Amino acid sequence: MIKLIIDAANEKIFFMIIDSEHNYSISHENSKINYEKLSLLINEFLHSKNLDLTKISKIYVNRGPGSFAGIRNSLAVVKALHFVKKIDYFCFSFEDFIDESDVNYENIPNLCKKFDIKKNLINPIYLS
Repeated sequence: MIKLIIDAANEKIFFMIIDSEHNYSISHENSKINYEKLSLLINEFLHSKNLDLTKISKIYVNRGPGSFAGIRNSLAVVKALHFVKKIDYFCFSFEDFIDESDVNYENIPNLCKKFDIKKNLINPIYLS
């Protein structure tokens, strides 16, 4: 079961692949150009690890708070992947796990399960 984490709400665009044996991550500049090619960046990252979208079982996407453009674009890409590839997604916020001591990207899938984050539900948090 391979999971993909997408976080475009913060200073960098961040991706992580989590499988049973390895974790891989990459970050990109947080820019308008990269927002516009977010799906290409995801595909390039997957291909660099000899993966494709058919191998992804779940996607975890940061819903904010953070950059409006980053959140909007990452949620749009994730919804499109869900629609086309039927990949379930979970929209988390680090604020969901405020009382946890060990919050990092590797723990996001377990934390979403622990805090009963609903799948395929979006409730973005934009900074004003």
